[in-house]
Amino acid sequence: MSPVPALPVWSRRGFLAVSTAGALGLAAGPAHAVPGPAAPADEFTALRRRWCELTLGTGFDPTAPPYAAALQETGALASTFQARMRPAAGSLWPDCRYDPPSGITQSYSRLHTMAQAYAQPGTGRTGDPALAQALVTGLGHLEATVYRTATTRYGNWWEWQIGSPRLLLDTLAILDERLPDGSGVPDALRTRCLAAVDHFVPDTMLGDYTGTSTGANRVDLCRVVALRGVLGRAPDKIALARDALSPVFPYVTAGDGLYADGSFVQHIWVAYSGTYGYVLLDGLGRLFALLGGSSWQLTDPARQIIFDSVERAYAPLLHNGLMMDCVNGRAISRGYLRSDERHILRSDHYHGHALIAAVALLARSASSAERDRWHAMIKGWIARDRTLPVLTDRQYPVADLARLGEVARSPAAPAPEPVGHRLFPAMDRAVHRRPGWAAGLAMASDRIAYYENGNGENPRGWHTGAGMLSWWGADSGGDQYTDAFWPTVDPYRLPGTTVSTKRLADNEGGGWGEPKPAARWVGGTTDGTYAALGQDLRGLASTLTARKSWFALADCVVCLGAGITARDGVPAETVVDNRCLGESGTATLTVDGVPQPGTLGRTTAFRRAHWAHLAGHGGYVFPGGAPLTALREARTGSWHDINTTSSTEPFTRRYLTLWHDHGTDPTNACYAYLLMPGATPGTLAARAADRRWLTVLANDAGRQAIAVDPLGVTAANFWRAGRAGPLTADGPASVLVRERRRGRPAGRGGSARLCVAAPERTGDTLEITWSRPVRAVLTHDPAIEVLTTGRALRLRVTPGTSCATHSCTVRLG
Repeated sequence: MSPVPALPVWSRRGFLAVSTAGALGLAAGPAHAVPGPAAPADEFTALRRRWCELTLGTGFDPTAPPYAAALQETGALASTFQARMRPAAGSLWPDCRYDPPSGITQSYSRLHTMAQAYAQPGTGRTGDPALAQALVTGLGHLEATVYRTATTRYGNWWEWQIGSPRLLLDTLAILDERLPDGSGVPDALRTRCLAAVDHFVPDTMLGDYTGTSTGANRVDLCRVVALRGVLGRAPDKIALARDALSPVFPYVTAGDGLYADGSFVQHIWVAYSGTYGYVLLDGLGRLFALLGGSSWQLTDPARQIIFDSVERAYAPLLHNGLMMDCVNGRAISRGYLRSDERHILRSDHYHGHALIAAVALLARSASSAERDRWHAMIKGWIARDRTLPVLTDRQYPVADLARLGEVARSPAAPAPEPVGHRLFPAMDRAVHRRPGWAAGLAMASDRIAYYENGNGENPRGWHTGAGMLSWWGADSGGDQYTDAFWPTVDPYRLPGTTVSTKRLADNEGGGWGEPKPAARWVGGTTDGTYAALGQDLRGLASTLTARKSWFALADCVVCLGAGITARDGVPAETVVDNRCLGESGTATLTVDGVPQPGTLGRTTAFRRAHWAHLAGHGGYVFPGGAPLTALREARTGSWHDINTTSSTEPFTRRYLTLWHDHGTDPTNACYAYLLMPGATPGTLAARAADRRWLTVLANDAGRQAIAVDPLGVTAANFWRAGRAGPLTADGPASVLVRERRRGRPAGRGGSARLCVAAPERTGDTLEITWSRPVRAVLTHDPAIEVLTTGRALRLRVTPGTSCATHSCTVRLG
């Protein structure tokens, strides 16, 4: 297989001189091959050809796997679409009506598939004149009947300004490059199509950085305008698109975009690193590659933020090839889309693989050092994804397969998953990674929505921001949230959440991220290895209030809840976990050493459980013992139940659910448990019996704090001023202390690092006291003022308004 050449950064002379006939992979002479084009005579032609390289792929062997199968599938789809095309007043295909306008986008998508089949080798339709004529007919029909200057936009704006024009322009580019006479589509039709794009995507869309022209949407709009400028030979359009990207690059402090802490937000209130984040990264990768070395090359130095984001913002949320669903927004509900002729599951692995391909594309415009590191990460994700093999993922067009194939053949050694903690305060998310497992936490505040719904998608995602704690183990969990989890899980019992069982309406609270709690204290602090996290929980459309804390440590997450109060007339519950066991899974549950019956539909209440183990997954410890309820059940649902555009095919999955029942209308209820992924029954029993390992210093509505002596950890979340063990705060704060001791007793010799954050983000100064002997302060952040040392350490912290962690390292006395 011939190697895939990296896209070079050309001088303008070299840019104009290059010919892409061989790069397009058409030189092998398949049946119906189209003669390769001559060298471009001008820069617009060179840009069009480069775009076609990015779209169609380069340097692959069309007869070798996985390319051969992908190309043949493209050809088969194109033949099906051509045969079923029936131009009529309101549609080009009978099943793609133009109302709603998603039918327009779907029609352009089918034409784009037909164009790929015509232009690429090995499809069985390469260079077929009948297919080319069908394409021109289809483009002409859409322009004459709906996507035209005389039409007033209706329905979802995205279909008119991003979805349809993006596919239309890609199709025009391919046909202009590959039709035998070199003229592409008829000049008059091309002119009308470009005028329609101008009509629906006017230059003013790239003016003020506001509304729907921000973040990933702005990148998509720039992509449309840039390619429209290339095809219409309009230099001002290309320059406008290039310049309009600049507002995307800088870090933001509110609304859509990338934040300095690595968060990515879209739709103002939604954590969206996974799907919209992918769109932004993929679109910028294409535009950087398209314009590099041309008269319109991007030179804004702030673009480096995008390259930095790969490792700061995206990689921490990618785990063994999947993108954690806590940053996939309403896309968690898509499953098998009814309009998807290839019947591909839109899962966490699907979203992860899309982002992996975007990183591979962006790497072509990155520095050599960045490219080497990214290739190592990609190879690691490829090697570890045993749920859905990356290199044969059917979502990929040949171009992405070729780029990933190049990375797979690179000399870089696969990088392992990192170990450590990443807190994303700006989007109320956190990721904890330890050897063999990872966990993701989703919270909500007056800045970040409980959930997003819209366009008939995700109407029951109500509690996904109520402290949902997702986790993946070394030997289990790769498909935990992939295998029909979202259409079959009980939406009132998502793992880790504390909820009122009050029944909610579909789309409760409004759409598009509108449902947000009136809560400020959400976030925490981390030293990069361990973390103290907390959420002032307010129930969606209920009276429930609670304080929830998570202390992320070496082999577990210590979960505390307090102040759980509600007056809804129904029980309130904390869901310890809700594991999907697959279609016929029978994992054994053992509680305090006694295996439990595996009877479906059986609910078992334990008056005082100390530990529980789920075979193949891990377990849970309940310090001092606690009431626990367990349920095995088979649940049936379809993706259509949670997404009106998805398949109605039913799925049945088995679940094991563990929860604390706080009773009807509880007052100041509480809980405490340890999540221990991958732990054995012996480890769990030993941890439950060791009363000295964990000390719960406080667990009430004012303070939640722990001390773990073997780890040298003391951590506290102060919901208001107070004291917990050796820690005191004069206001709301999150504090984490880690001691590194040289001797005994604790505090004699060694050093310690104290980390502080102010999750309420008021900017008010804090005073933190640690009642331990401190000989000297070694280092501290500029935001920290050391007030006293000696018998105790007293600090004044000016925390700012971003929930940033501020740290101080001391020599113990």
